[in-house]
Amino acid sequence: MPGDREAVRANAKYLRQVRPIDPEEIAEYVTGHPDPRVVAQVLREEALDLGLAERPDGTFVPAGEGPYRPSFDGVSEFPERYADRLEDVLVTEYGPKWYQGESGAALRERIRRLKAEYYRQAEVAYDRDVALAYAVYHLPDYYASTQYVLASMGDDGLLPARLSVLDVGAGVGGPALAIDDFYALGDERLDGPPTVEYAAVEPSEAAGVLETLLEARGRNVHPTVHRERAETFEPGREYDLILFSNVLSELGDPVAVVDRYVDFLASDGSIVLTAPADRNTSIQLRRVERQLEDESVTVYGPTVRLWPGERPTEECWSFDRRPDIAVPAVQDRLAAGAERPTEIRNTSVNYSYSILRTDGRRRYDLALDTSNVAKMAEMEAHVSRRIDLVAAKLSRDLADDGHPVFKISDGSERENHFAVLVNETELNRDLATADYGALLSIQQALALWNDDEGAYNLVVDEETIVDEAR
Repeated sequence: MPGDREAVRANAKYLRQVRPIDPEEIAEYVTGHPDPRVVAQVLREEALDLGLAERPDGTFVPAGEGPYRPSFDGVSEFPERYADRLEDVLVTEYGPKWYQGESGAALRERIRRLKAEYYRQAEVAYDRDVALAYAVYHLPDYYASTQYVLASMGDDGLLPARLSVLDVGAGVGGPALAIDDFYALGDERLDGPPTVEYAAVEPSEAAGVLETLLEARGRNVHPTVHRERAETFEPGREYDLILFSNVLSELGDPVAVVDRYVDFLASDGSIVLTAPADRNTSIQLRRVERQLEDESVTVYGPTVRLWPGERPTEECWSFDRRPDIAVPAVQDRLAAGAERPTEIRNTSVNYSYSILRTDGRRRYDLALDTSNVAKMAEMEAHVSRRIDLVAAKLSRDLADDGHPVFKISDGSERENHFAVLVNETELNRDLATADYGALLSIQQALALWNDDEGAYNLVVDEETIVDEAR
């Protein structure tokens, strides 16, 4: 209906300045009086170009503008509607008892093999069966970790209400679903609903699973899936957010691939890298971050650069840890037939991430000097002394037992530094309670060298004061 489409667009352009756009009203103005449902579909397809968002009552209004900062309370579970949609796919593929018999055994074996190949850092070939096993195991935790990263960015004003995002190596859709739900939270400070233009780059059979799950998306998320390789895909435009989620370890040259996409980042946009929290992939992410910093970007966070001309060179194993999510029903059903059910249930939310920018902006833009605080690059000179320093908290408690231990950084260190809380007081409690990535002022910590770990320990005791920068 080319002519009708133009008539719908013209009426929408006029009415958007006057009142909410009702498809039934527009149908009355269009020659032939098309079905209002057809008009509504045209408005959905044209919404991004017209700057519109659909409300729950079916009317359309101008989309919100400005920074997007929703109220976010964490993730306790993988949403049931996505889990149900995934199970529908499994039923279609393997039958109603997909979790039993040969199909159940094959899925469990694929999950075990995926984990083994991952820890060997071997290349994984994603056919349809492997993609479905991957979805059962990884959709929930990747969904949760992406929402936490988005929440951090929203708090800092890094997300626009009208978001355009390119998800490179989108997989089966954990980040896509997370973005969908995060933007469905809404922000009462906006003058209209937020919108998302979502583009995925995924060459494998995982793209088919992604497309099916995206059928359950919200009304103001507009997806496109490109079944192409990240190394050769040509975006042809700029995006507010370019996401490389848990894909760096699967790229032959991750630095070159990510650097290639810097040219397609909006001037005030962010590139986000994420990786699982295990040692190999987490350290690899920091190496990629640092090499990209040499090429084209500024590291916004959570790692810091607090000293002019200094960059960290230690082996940085830094990750965030959030509360476990509930076991999704699809994992529970499949785990019921396993010798070791814990191999199939994946509810921990541990992840590493990096936010990169091209506008020079950092989360903490300080320029420390040695007149009042110690520099970690010079910590050898401070051993056995009490010192003052400023550092970012880059871990949760790392101790299995005993005194709490936290990785800290000021961006100059050559070796790892850890704050050890040997005696918690009201004046140093911020060390334990501050969030991951928070900036801390630490006064009168005792500097020691830990020969067993090859690292410096900053002892925080009753003489130490720790304040979080708020």
